[in-house]
Amino acid sequence: MSFSKWIGGGLGWAFGGPIGGLLGFALGAMLDTWRGTAPDPAAGPQSTYQQRPRTTGGDLAMSLVVLTAALMKADGRVTQRELDHVRQFFTRQFGPDQAAQLLILLRDVLKREVPVHEVCVQIRHNMPHPVRLQLLHYLIGLAYADGQVDRAELDLLRRIAHDLAISDKDLGSLSAMFRTADPSAAYSILEIAPEATDEEVKKAYRRMAMKYHPDKVAQLGEEVQKAANEKFKKVQEAYETIQKQRGLR
Repeated sequence: MSFSKWIGGGLGWAFGGPIGGLLGFALGAMLDTWRGTAPDPAAGPQSTYQQRPRTTGGDLAMSLVVLTAALMKADGRVTQRELDHVRQFFTRQFGPDQAAQLLILLRDVLKREVPVHEVCVQIRHNMPHPVRLQLLHYLIGLAYADGQVDRAELDLLRRIAHDLAISDKDLGSLSAMFRTADPSAAYSILEIAPEATDEEVKKAYRRMAMKYHPDKVAQLGEEVQKAANEKFKKVQEAYETIQKQRGLR
């Protein structure tokens, strides 16, 4: 089976290093008409990702697969709800055919031990901050897929965020987007306290709207930009909620 042209033609730095090593033979089989040979899974981390090549949609997809496997195994079990969430997300992002291929890779990675720190270092060296935020947003959504976040999942998300050089404030903001029942979630999304002044609220909204704007990931294609728009809407909704509470215009 050869991998889709979108992934094969757009896969860059993720083909090497610990991510490429984890995907190994499964990825090599799918890319048999593109590169012919796969990286040796036993080779370990490679130095090629230190060159900081441009991140592609394929690199993001491979990063998702590997960190998704790590998160799904964090609490010692893989639930059907998590699997359904992953399937739905991949289908929504990449279409049914590519989603099916990504799920094949995921099943293979689930059988392996994921060196989370090394994987995150590879991602951090190559993936720009706005794309890392998008990656973490998805992983948080996955953690919430079964209705509650296990302590082991929460701890792993914190480790991943730290290793990806994502701040605690950003982690808190992204997490709050999934706590719809929390009355203080709107403030957490904007990274401010409920005691903030009206002017501070407005400034925070402008800052977060710029940080999470979908154009920040436009270079990765329409599918990724669409996913980023969901996150951007959460910022807008948070601001509108506070506006209504305070009677702001």
